[in-house]
Amino acid sequence: MELAQVRLLVTDFAACYRFYADVLGLKPQSGATEGPYEKFSAHAGSAGIALQDRVMMAEVLDELNGTVTGHRSLVVLRVDDLDAYCAEITSRGATLIHGPALMTDRMRVAHLKDPEGNLVELQEWLLLRG
Repeated sequence: MELAQVRLLVTDFAACYRFYADVLGLKPQSGATEGPYEKFSAHAGSAGIALQDRVMMAEVLDELNGTVTGHRSLVVLRVDDLDAYCAEITSRGATLIHGPALMTDRMRVAHLKDPEGNLVELQEWLLLRG
């Protein structure tokens, strides 16, 4: 078994596309800025994040037609230098809701939300710094 991607079902596809591409700096696979689907990759690793228009998935799963409430996901991205990355993304429009701060003796984190309210956690693994 292999993890192919984490897929987020979104209602404002264009705003989420801009967030993951322009603010977080992830690489889009096809450039489908208006959807209904796009996969994003980080500069390292094989895991990906995909966006899919919620209306499209509701055609398959009727239960998705209801109002979305609460947090439905947490996307986790590892970065080498948390402070530098946070400074970079806030200059491009991101708003941090927590951190950067020590979470454990092995990891620092910061949290923000995408335009749909999905939580994004940025991690800096301190053990990798030597």
